[in-house]
Amino acid sequence: MAGIEVFNSLPAQDLEARLAACCAAPDWGVALAAGRPYPDRIRLLAAADAASAALTWDDVLKGLSAHPRIGERAVGDSREAQWSRREQSAAATEDEATRAALVEANRAYEERFGHVFLISASGKSPEEILAAARQRLANDPTTERAIVADELRKIAQSRLWRLLDELG
Repeated sequence: MAGIEVFNSLPAQDLEARLAACCAAPDWGVALAAGRPYPDRIRLLAAADAASAALTWDDVLKGLSAHPRIGERAVGDSREAQWSRREQSAAATEDEATRAALVEANRAYEERFGHVFLISASGKSPEEILAAARQRLANDPTTERAIVADELRKIAQSRLWRLLDELG
């Protein structure tokens, strides 16, 4: 059975639990589960984008609550923790100066905006992540909220694709 067929056939509660590993904002998973059946991945991903766009800032903050600080290793054996470790593997660095700079950038970001720095880290080097964190510190809160919501959307999309691959 293809991933999309399995996705469409899962009981809603099971599917919503799996979707929470993609995006911890509950309304996102509920919207995707309620929109079934999807004829293909493209339509599901379009629905995921629409669900992301509909999230309020409070929903985004719920989504952020499941993300460790960049450069920190997610703990546990959950699907979400495993995915987070894989996504952030590029941010792992042996360079002490870069690691210290990431810690400092995280601290400054959290102090300025009141939440973790979120970036879709897959494929980015520690230096790219650090540069983005430093650049985003100059944003006003409204601009930064829009960027954070979009980064959450990107991560959710990537994880949803991975979930579909796992399903079939």
